[in-house]
Amino acid sequence: MAGYAEIASHYRGLIRSGELRPGDRLPTQRQVAQDWGVANQTVRRAFQTLKAEGLTTATTGGGTVVAESGSASVADRVANHAATGRALARNETSTILEIASVGVDATVAVRLDVEPGTPVHMRRRLVTRDNVPVHMSTSYYPSFVVEAAPELLEPVSTGGSRELVAERLGVAQDQAVNEVTSRQATDLERDALGFTGSATVTQVLRTVFLADGRVIEVAVKVTSGARPVVYTEGLNGGAA
Repeated sequence: MAGYAEIASHYRGLIRSGELRPGDRLPTQRQVAQDWGVANQTVRRAFQTLKAEGLTTATTGGGTVVAESGSASVADRVANHAATGRALARNETSTILEIASVGVDATVAVRLDVEPGTPVHMRRRLVTRDNVPVHMSTSYYPSFVVEAAPELLEPVSTGGSRELVAERLGVAQDQAVNEVTSRQATDLERDALGFTGSATVTQVLRTVFLADGRVIEVAVKVTSGARPVVYTEGLNGGAA
């Protein structure tokens, strides 16, 4: 008899292969129990696993659908801000969770070209789409960024922090280097993203450069997923 992990793996594969797309409805738990010949409790645990991984979400009618495929890329945000004056989509909201001056660790320090432990400005925020958590991001800004946009010191969303800074400095964003890895979610991430129990998340360590070569932001974005890769996005209309 199949266990919950096998059932979860089956639907996880359908989602990741694209056979089940965002918004597609999964069979009811009763139907899955009948098809697999298992108890309702087994199916319930399988569905809870998929939800914890951010692959599915519950609907108002009580069913389960495939979740949206995650947050937009930096390039998408830049293009959306240029077109609408807002980096987020209309159905997205950014909530500031924490603002502080922190000493950066070695991972962030080398990308900001400062010594480990150097105090920099940190903003942690949660982005939701249709009231469902999409990702949590922790951004680290060098001092010249905060001097250009002191609004970043306030616990309110600017609707496009990097875009605001680039406009103030008169220098366009040029590219973002994204280093993507998978790991287990921390307690803070599980609480913010609504995961239950242990969950695998994707961490995107992002370094954003201005056209003059300066680093405008180093950010750690956490969402669901599992694919280690490094890629670069052109942000100013040219090839990366």
